Amino acid sequence: MGQIPARPLSSFCLWLAACLLAPSLFVSAGFAQTASEGLSPTLSAIKRTHTVRLGYRESSPPFSFLDQSGRPIGYSLELCAAIVEEIGVEVDDANLRIDYVKVTSDDRIEAVLQNKIDLECGSTTANAERGKRVAFSPLMFVAGTKLMVPKASNVRAVTDLKGKTVVVTKGTTNEQAMHTADKKFSLGLNIVTSPDHEQSYQMLADGKADAFATDDILLSGLIARHKAQDKFRVTGDYLSYDPYGIMFRKGEPQLSAVVERAFRKLGSNRDLVPLYNKWFTARLPTGERLNVPISLQLEEAFKAMDDSASANN
Repeated sequence: MGQIPARPLSSFCLWLAACLLAPSLFVSAGFAQTASEGLSPTLSAIKRTHTVRLGYRESSPPFSFLDQSGRPIGYSLELCAAIVEEIGVEVDDANLRIDYVKVTSDDRIEAVLQNKIDLECGSTTANAERGKRVAFSPLMFVAGTKLMVPKASNVRAVTDLKGKTVVVTKGTTNEQAMHTADKKFSLGLNIVTSPDHEQSYQMLADGKADAFATDDILLSGLIARHKAQDKFRVTGDYLSYDPYGIMFRKGEPQLSAVVERAFRKLGSNRDLVPLYNKWFTARLPTGERLNVPISLQLEEAFKAMDDSASANN
């Protein structure tokens, strides 16, 4: 690939997110230098090739999507750029190249496991099941499954979908959430899948589905991207809890320390909230505006990173 320059949660949910996403938030900044056997496999390969491979999504605004010229941009990619900078410090190479590698919701985990990418910079939920296979950065966003339906639809909640067709994007936690809701409420849903969020959106737009279920922020991003506020709306209660993180290979404590260090530096410089506002409240480079203010739980998570960075200085 070419180089290319909210909602209220219980304290238990916040505790769970912290356990899942930042198991070693307080690793000292000098941890990586204590490894006597040199660099970890991923860092060693990066030092050898002078290249970091970032997995990106084509249609997950504002996390990872394409601008008008086809360049990958987004909130997650900016966070990954900060990690790349910290990797450069770790491997003593200030001029690392970035290769952008397209991934989908269905193949993103395998892309990490099969060493096709070094960091996955999309909109990926960090949960215990996935944590058995891959590692995640500290918390970068909190979302949950909701429904997109036509404005004229009578659907207000998942129970209004009895016997109807719902499209989900393959390989997402939303797919699991809809199957769970189908079973819980005996809805008799026809749950169909598509390869990516854009295709799911098009199925709804083409009348091939009655609803599109995915994370609420992604639904809002797609509506804004398509300027479809007069055609579709987001509705229903949250059907899942989805804390997001940057994904990378498991079993490399040195790489994990670098990722956490990058987040702590962003926290100590108080860059995280302005970065959030750039992608969620300000006008995007593609022209649309989401107007999604930062949630209390995410602001508290960012403050915790700032506090931990201060404590380690």
